Amino acid sequence: MTSKEPTPDQAEHNAFFPSPYSLGEYVPSRTDFDGADHSETTAARRKILLIGADERYLRVDGDRFFSTGNHPVETLLPVLHLQAAGYEIEVATASGNLMKFELWAFPAEDVAVKDAYEQLLPQTESPRKLSDVLENDLGDGSDYAAVFIPGGHGAMINMVDDPVIGETVAWFLKNDRVVITLCHGPAALLAAKDDNGDSLFAGYSICSFPDALDSGANVDIGYLPGPMTWLLSQRLRERGVTVVNDDMTGAVHRDRLVVTGDSPLAGNALGNLAVETLADAAQGGGA
Repeated sequence: MTSKEPTPDQAEHNAFFPSPYSLGEYVPSRTDFDGADHSETTAARRKILLIGADERYLRVDGDRFFSTGNHPVETLLPVLHLQAAGYEIEVATASGNLMKFELWAFPAEDVAVKDAYEQLLPQTESPRKLSDVLENDLGDGSDYAAVFIPGGHGAMINMVDDPVIGETVAWFLKNDRVVITLCHGPAALLAAKDDNGDSLFAGYSICSFPDALDSGANVDIGYLPGPMTWLLSQRLRERGVTVVNDDMTGAVHRDRLVVTGDSPLAGNALGNLAVETLADAAQGGGA
């Protein structure tokens, strides 16, 4: 029987990759991507700011570390759709250091995902520093149409309390630009607060990764090397956000200009919904 023991990451003490068994359950050789048939946008704003995770090691209970980052499918399937619709992806991280990927989750036989990864690689290895984007490019006349925060447990490490991420996401929300995220990416939404410390996303409804997996099955099958120290959907609900899913089905959801999905299974559908929402936003349709 394939082992359910997490695999040690030799690069760091007490750090682990997912177990062989869990990878067999969660990582197919191909995604459900079947092409991106989109008309090229005629909107004036064509830039998408992709905020990537720049840290790899997530502490879990037991003083163990999960070797994580951004999930490649959750990053690249939406990118494929956005690029097909004529949008330009610009990658930034909070530190300006390279964007981290969970390459153990890469669909080995998916040519479209592989090509998208290689095309984006120069940016993910040398991203912009997010504070520079915030200071120089987010203002009147900005040509950013949306912000995209991919999933992967990497978003849980240091995005939730990062003031620059919070101010950046807040700018997109307040300026009627599209906010796109999925799985654990909504951790970044928690950083967007008003002057009283209340969430700017209170009253919104979203999809996110189900807590039941992070507190149960993902530990049992060795995907995680220990229970999470905090749970994403629980924290979102505590901040007044309605999480509409409790399981992982590939669901996507739109509330006004906020577009979300529940897991890697949602990557393809999220890309389609993001393109549709951007088209509506360009025509002034925020409902």
